[in-house]
Amino acid sequence: MKRKTNLIYIFILLTIIVLGCVAGYFYFRFRPAPSDFNITEPVSIYIDEKKDYYGLLRDLESVANIKNLAQFKKLASAAQYKDNMLTGRYVITPTMSCADAFGMFLNGRQTPVQITFNNIRLKSDFAEKVGSQFMFGSESLLKKIRNPFFCEIFGFDTTTIACIFIPNTYEMYWNTSEFKFIERMKKEYERFWTAERLEKANAIPLTPVQVAVLASIVEEETSRKSDYPIIAGLYINRLRKNMLLQADPTVKFAVGNFSLRRILYRHLNVNSPYNTYKYPGLPPGPIRFPSIAGMDSVLNYTPHNYLFMTAKEDLSGGTNFAVTHAEHVRNARKYQATLNRNRIR
Repeated sequence: MKRKTNLIYIFILLTIIVLGCVAGYFYFRFRPAPSDFNITEPVSIYIDEKKDYYGLLRDLESVANIKNLAQFKKLASAAQYKDNMLTGRYVITPTMSCADAFGMFLNGRQTPVQITFNNIRLKSDFAEKVGSQFMFGSESLLKKIRNPFFCEIFGFDTTTIACIFIPNTYEMYWNTSEFKFIERMKKEYERFWTAERLEKANAIPLTPVQVAVLASIVEEETSRKSDYPIIAGLYINRLRKNMLLQADPTVKFAVGNFSLRRILYRHLNVNSPYNTYKYPGLPPGPIRFPSIAGMDSVLNYTPHNYLFMTAKEDLSGGTNFAVTHAEHVRNARKYQATLNRNRIR
């Protein structure tokens, strides 16, 4: 009996030893390697055409808090990296070793950036928003989209180039060139204009650029997306009747002041092809970068008989629609009375 008890104890002891060995093996085999960077979250290192090797070393110290810069220098020297640096955005993680980080730089293994743009009016606003997210910068992008020869390469001009940029989120490399960026945008534009959308545009009938132009006006008319298809239908009614669009946002664009609360006669007389009180049809280009929702609202406009509209007198942001001019005048007077009471000039 005693011998049997001893065997049980020995078996339990051996089991504990074996389990301990197995646990130790897996711990040492799979434990995270100690990091060579004193950081708690990923950090980005940017290398542009102006940054040299010593600038990178400074970033490794100040941004990535590298623990052993001497090791990185040894690796760089052995690979003659100093004269073979590759531009890009490189992300260093808290668990990355110095060797892993150097291999990333040496082989140009970049991490893409998420490029997002929406709710943009002017080309300068677009260049500032988007260009700042790329190595080429805002000023360079603005020069390109203002260059008629550059725009012509992609089938647009300087007044319509905004139509090519479909607001969304895109994944690209930080060192992508302006040409490659707009080339990608052209592909996204062609992907957006499916056979179904083209068929709807032809039925109105409008070209894709004209759809974008009309959508830009619709979006400036209201902040209520539910009203987009109704407003689009109103302007399509006016186009079909060869009526002047008389869209206030185009006047604001023509005078260069989107903050106008009241459109006065002096504004209506501005001589600009964007002044739809003066010139028939659609303006030559969009007055903002139209969104997908805006363009789809034109393609899926609401059929009705409305020809006139004005802002609601309660200043709620809603719209009063009218079929006849007499009805429109009554709506306009109510709105103007509210402006007068509130001393809005």
